[in-house]
Amino acid sequence: MPPRKQHPYKDSGQPILMWFRRDLRLTDNPALSWAIRTGRPVIPVFILDEGSESRPSGGASRWWLHGSLHALHGDLKKLGSRLTLRRGASGETIAALAQETGASTIVWNRLYDPKIVRRDAEIRAQCEAAGVGIRSFNAALLFEPWTIQTGSGSPYRVFTPFWRRCLEQGFAVPETEKPAPVPPACWPATEALDTWNLRCHNPDWAAGFRKAWRPGEEGARGRLADFLRNGAEKYATNRDAPGKQGTSRLSPHLHFGEIGPRQIVAALGGIEPGADKDAFLREIGWREFCHHLLFHNPKMERVNIRREFDRMPWRNDPDGLRRWQRGQTGYPLVDAGMRELWTTGWMHNRVRMIAASFLTKHLLIDWRHGADWFLDTLVDADLANNSAGWQWTAGCGADAAPYFRIFNPVAQSRRFDAAGEYLRTWIPELRRLPGKAIHAPWQAPPSVLDKAGVRLGENYPCPIVDHAEARRRALGIYRRRIRGIGKGSRNSCQ
Repeated sequence: MPPRKQHPYKDSGQPILMWFRRDLRLTDNPALSWAIRTGRPVIPVFILDEGSESRPSGGASRWWLHGSLHALHGDLKKLGSRLTLRRGASGETIAALAQETGASTIVWNRLYDPKIVRRDAEIRAQCEAAGVGIRSFNAALLFEPWTIQTGSGSPYRVFTPFWRRCLEQGFAVPETEKPAPVPPACWPATEALDTWNLRCHNPDWAAGFRKAWRPGEEGARGRLADFLRNGAEKYATNRDAPGKQGTSRLSPHLHFGEIGPRQIVAALGGIEPGADKDAFLREIGWREFCHHLLFHNPKMERVNIRREFDRMPWRNDPDGLRRWQRGQTGYPLVDAGMRELWTTGWMHNRVRMIAASFLTKHLLIDWRHGADWFLDTLVDADLANNSAGWQWTAGCGADAAPYFRIFNPVAQSRRFDAAGEYLRTWIPELRRLPGKAIHAPWQAPPSVLDKAGVRLGENYPCPIVDHAEARRRALGIYRRRIRGIGKGSRNSCQ
């Protein structure tokens, strides 16, 4: 960063650059609050720098980001401020902005993806060497990854004791005020959001996204309020039923920081203690655990935590992968989930586990292919949650599902979507089948299929694998190649 020149901001005091990242909200935003409390001019900025991410953002994430930035700019305008948009390498861009505006301080809220941690450390060193102060804060987690340790001072590998330790620590209270930042004497130039082409219009594949979601802080508050009114007090009962509105659907809002976990936990204070509240808090805890795992296992996105799984003979099956991606496996619950994902950018959590289990255990396709697809198609595509979830299902992660846990998609469908409501929503070609037949159409009598207009192999596929045979195949491979190998081995995913 070169020496500073005289600039038009000098007379109003040296401004602060508020660097927004995945904290796209004004309330309970520690970095923004600190900057405002100084009384100095604040210049909010967002930098589109996909080169510093572990991987480029998927189409669904880019769609959401556009909406979230648009909403944040509108919220800032109501306070007499605005959002400056720049595109480029973060270090070079933020340094150029500091030079251009004469900012003496840059503030941000910390992120914990390994590549971003290294990038931020480099930017901090570069700026401080040039005389620009850096202040960073925690807005994304209840507990930062290095603050929760076992009795021996090591990271946790099992969720239950990790979450027990978190509960012992207690939760911080969120800030509720939303003061207005002081504007600078003049604003730096900004790029137009539409020129970033974050949303695809030809073809327009996001109609289902627009119907299902409202990105932004106000949308997040509305989603939370709706959950508290209609879902929280029956969460433990309804959360596993994909045909019911039993989950919060807050995950994309959390990922983009339109709402913070402290705010959610505080809002739950109005819910009576019991199984429903505890079950939902555990989901917040699982998110914390995922970030804990990724921070302490920086290669977790691609490397098995249980390294004995490096010997797993995954199958090269492009056709099977493609049919799984398109919701054409012939197993209605798997197909419904994959179609919900493609249409809305989201999938019910239980169905995610079943779909992931089907790919890795029925088809024996490498979990990384599934993780890549989810990162591209989910609006809540979070590197930590996604990597930990896929490794858990495949059996190669920390605190993972045992190798012999192979979800039966038909049994799961009959148990959690007995009336077939979820299936009929996402697989219209099966809509006229009666409840007993819809979960496994290939087992239905021909007369029932004919009456419902279902022609297996034509307008709905036959199963691409037989569950019993696929289960036997998977168990045989796991027992021969995985079970007992490397038992007690150290975690080498560092």
